[in-house]
Amino acid sequence: MPRLIAIGSLAALFFSSTFVLNRAMSLQGGHWAWTSSLRFGFMLMLLVALLLFTQGKKALKDVKDIFIQHWMFWILAGGIGFGIFYSLITFSSQYAAGWIIATTWQTTILATPIVLIFFGRKVPTKGLLLTGVIFIGIVLVNIEHAALTSLREVLFSALPVLIAAFAYPIGNQLVWEARMGHNPRIPNISHPILENAFARVLLLTLGSLPFWILLLAFTYPPAPTRGQVLSTALVALLSGVIATTLFLYARHLCAQPYEISAVDATQSMEVVFSLIAEIIFLGGALPGAVGVIGVALTMIGLVAYMKTQNG
Repeated sequence: MPRLIAIGSLAALFFSSTFVLNRAMSLQGGHWAWTSSLRFGFMLMLLVALLLFTQGKKALKDVKDIFIQHWMFWILAGGIGFGIFYSLITFSSQYAAGWIIATTWQTTILATPIVLIFFGRKVPTKGLLLTGVIFIGIVLVNIEHAALTSLREVLFSALPVLIAAFAYPIGNQLVWEARMGHNPRIPNISHPILENAFARVLLLTLGSLPFWILLLAFTYPPAPTRGQVLSTALVALLSGVIATTLFLYARHLCAQPYEISAVDATQSMEVVFSLIAEIIFLGGALPGAVGVIGVALTMIGLVAYMKTQNG
């Protein structure tokens, strides 16, 4: 378990770059649709290069074959786990600071047990009470945000993130279920290439492409600036490739549902990493008393939750 938590926390560090850079692009006037779709365009190129460099041409052929054989599954998993998730995260960055989005994003810790139950997995109940502590912390952060802005700003920043918090574990769990092959409603995909974290992320990225094409066609945003293109490339590398690969690798090592819940819980570290980075790089202000209490409760709930799951 300590190894899983360590890998998950490292992933959280790289994931936090998403919230900070997305906020920076929003403040500079970059359209959220480009912020989200360009990231996955860069991810596609980076993942193809990484897989080719580390595994060779056969690995790319295996990915292509698996995608073609189960294209409907990968479009569903990628569209939900990457498309819906990330488009809503970038949309929210227009209305709140990165660390607020990161804190609200921790709702995924509450969402994960619900998603596991939906997939017919047993979830230990001894740690569920502590997720309530985390949720209270999230609520307090958003109460302070509402006091400083407006209810409309909170709704437009919080509600999309709440939906995204369910979409991400659903997409990841679909892949886990396909690998395990125990769910009759999901195709059994047991190819050895799925043992490679880069390959799994690449398959999800390929599956998300139709979503991004439809999003750009629907929103029809103005052309991105050079700065936005460079920033999304950086997000693609730090968060899309490094963080996502580490996170899925940690999930891949999980053999029990409680281990999956613990790995997902490490993502609460994004709150602290995002807050520190936003203060240093964007001149962000420290949260007020209510916000500090909210962040503290979120972190205390995380630590207690992991200890409970480990026990």
